[in-house]
Amino acid sequence: MKLASPRGSPKMVAFPRGLSSIATTGAVLAMFLIFASWLLLSYPIGSTVRGYFYGVDRKIVLPASSSDQSADKDVDYNHTNSYSGSNLGQPRMSSNSSSLVDNDENAKAFITSSVDKDSLPAESNLQLPTSSNNSVDSKDNIMLGKPVEVSEPSSRATEKMDTSSSASSNASESNSVDSGTMQNCQGNGRPDKEYENWRWKPSQCDLPRFDAEKFLELMRGKTLAFIGDSVARNQMESMLCLLWQVEVPKNRGNRRMQRWHFKSTSVMIVRIWSSWLVHQTSEKFDFAPEGVTKLHLDAPDDSFMEFIPNFDVIVLSSGHWFAKQSVYILNNEIVGGQLWWPDPSRPMKVNNVDAFGISAETILSAIATHPNYTGLTIVRSFSPDHYEGGAWNTGGSCTGKVKPLATGELVENGFTNIMHSKQVMGFERAVKKATNKSKLRLMDITEVFGYRHDGHPGPYRSPDPNKITKRGPDGKPPPQDCLHWCMPGPVDTWNELVLEIIRGEYEGHQNVS
Repeated sequence: MKLASPRGSPKMVAFPRGLSSIATTGAVLAMFLIFASWLLLSYPIGSTVRGYFYGVDRKIVLPASSSDQSADKDVDYNHTNSYSGSNLGQPRMSSNSSSLVDNDENAKAFITSSVDKDSLPAESNLQLPTSSNNSVDSKDNIMLGKPVEVSEPSSRATEKMDTSSSASSNASESNSVDSGTMQNCQGNGRPDKEYENWRWKPSQCDLPRFDAEKFLELMRGKTLAFIGDSVARNQMESMLCLLWQVEVPKNRGNRRMQRWHFKSTSVMIVRIWSSWLVHQTSEKFDFAPEGVTKLHLDAPDDSFMEFIPNFDVIVLSSGHWFAKQSVYILNNEIVGGQLWWPDPSRPMKVNNVDAFGISAETILSAIATHPNYTGLTIVRSFSPDHYEGGAWNTGGSCTGKVKPLATGELVENGFTNIMHSKQVMGFERAVKKATNKSKLRLMDITEVFGYRHDGHPGPYRSPDPNKITKRGPDGKPPPQDCLHWCMPGPVDTWNELVLEIIRGEYEGHQNVS
């Protein structure tokens, strides 16, 4: 068999290889594959990232991050419930209304919800702030407003959408970081998918779907940091999945923070763990023994305050850890505790709800008065959970919830309402203390997401094929997560709102009206 000679080279004749030559080549190749496999097994090179929409489960390998090894290993991802440790009354019914709309041509269902009018600030129509030089303006809060009863699909509603063109659907072809497997509901075996098809439609305005390219362009050369608890991680992973559809970032994380870098626009997405957002210690203090967490409610968490001058946008998340055991210290004095109080005859000055409000004011005031911070801070309001029939550890359940709540079905949660109210109060007080050129924005999602009892992992909280997903013979529900949000799912809406807030700031005009 003759082969054409390369230009300028002498004629060359190729003869068939002998069997011995083929065998030698095969042996060398086999040895190489065995050696490479041994290297991969012995020295893992990264975090597994899973595609998770509609059961997709493909993996790609990224540089490993050690940032969560010291933080998340102590996290109880199902630690909270609506009234754990609280002496508040049981949830109550109310009758003010908003609507959910199924945009299917053959079905349009309007449903009402309720809200405690005294616990919410003044009504707003989700108008986004214009760019200004004012340091902080509480009128620029991102609020969904009080619900009103409507009869048109264009009013504020959760609309059933075609997932084939949605941001979440596109993101499904991308991937999530490893810790997201707990919210990878489809990958974890959840059989229903309709919860992925609903998206919130605000009243009297249009909330655009997430535009990953637009986000990266607006944030060019900037850093966005998600700071807070595991719900902050939940939102950060949603953001990464939405952005992944246009570019795969490089993991540059370390033990103190996760960092994902998008090279094309030099955008950095950061996540820092902070359970309460205020300073915490474990050593003995006054009559509180060593080992019990002490929260200094009037001091910000110094584990991340040193970094905030490097951030252009901060998204804060907290609240649910105030259901966990802790001691409250204010003005260098023990003033209360949660699931800890050694002397019942001594009255507590501060309970866990008050402590949350104080902590919100403390961290936001510290940010709004920081001499070297000029960025945008978005406070995502308290995220509602949906444990029914008990707490997370006493039989509470959200199993079998496959659609948003319908007319008359929403039962308000007294604990959620008051936590939301205290957080808003802390925000408003911090606004009045602001001295720097930064901006505070309140992104109020609490009431809206009260409808989405269908959006949690429930018993599908892990990829374990042997996990229990059905009630036992005694009717007891399996262990489940009714706090975090499935991905894709309702949590993606939070990042659509974040994008619109950023768009309003950086483009200098309102894009949602």
